This record gives sequence, C-alpha cells and structure tokens, in this order.
Amino acid sequence: MPAISSQLLLTSLGRLRLIAFLEGASLLVLLGIAMPLKYLAGQPTAVRYVGMAHGLLFILYVVLVIQVAMQQRWSLSKTALALLASVVPFGTFWADRRLFH
Repeated sequence: MPAISSQLLLTSLGRLRLIAFLEGASLLVLLGIAMPLKYLAGQPTAVRYVGMAHGLLFILYVVLVIQVAMQQRWSLSKTALALLASVVPFGTFWADRRLFH
C-alpha cells in the first residue's frame, strides 16, 4: 500500500494510488470472503455491502485513471492497461507498481 500521508492526497496521482489499493482490496474481499459466504454459507449480506463499496471504488478508480491519463498525457495503451487492471484480481496492485510511479 502506498504510504498514507497528506502529500499523497494532494495530487491526483496520489489519490489514484490510494483508490487503486482500496479498489483492489475490495475486489479480493468480494471474491475471497463475501462470495463464498453467499454461496457456501447462504449469507448474502456480505455481498450486498462489500459489492456496493467495491462498485463505488471501481467508479472512482475509473474516473481517476481518466483524469490522471489526461493530465499526464498517458498513451492509450497505458490508460487501457490501467483500466484493465481494475477487473483482474491483484491488477491494481500491479498497476501501482508498474504504471503509477
């Protein structure tokens, strides 16, 4: 996870890195905890709440990727990789290491 500091939140790239971490973590919780609870234990409540949080974080991630891509004049391929990373488990962690530095 990126170091949390006031400096991190002052830039759009810093905000993207933070949301990328949270979005990636929420996807892992959704797939690794909430979905098994729903289908193996018959408890759908976790999916409702974790899914809602993940959906909001996903939307924020996409908006921030587009914002940073425009500000930093990213190539179309780099932008597409950053967007694709949000739908692959551990993808946003990879993107933080490879694309956002």
